[in-house]
Amino acid sequence: MVAGYKPLTLTVREYATLVELARRLERIVSRQELFEAVWGRAMRPGDRSIDVYVHRLRLKLEEAIPDWQFIHTHVGFGYRFASEPSRSFHMRATDR
Repeated sequence: MVAGYKPLTLTVREYATLVELARRLERIVSRQELFEAVWGRAMRPGDRSIDVYVHRLRLKLEEAIPDWQFIHTHVGFGYRFASEPSRSFHMRATDR
């Protein structure tokens, strides 16, 4: 474990969602594509499961690795996995 970071404890679906996003590093992945990769079937209209799991992952990643964001929302398109400093990190760095 890297000093200052905490280990992640993920459910099977959270882990699968993270893996599928990481496999498509820097690429925007639609909610439907992500759902099909994780659940192995087509997403039903109105299903918000991916949004719930992405939210949980964000919280856990933020707690484990503060000052960095990994999952980015592209409204109307999907999600993108990329490591970028968080806004709070930028704000503190520019205050120095």
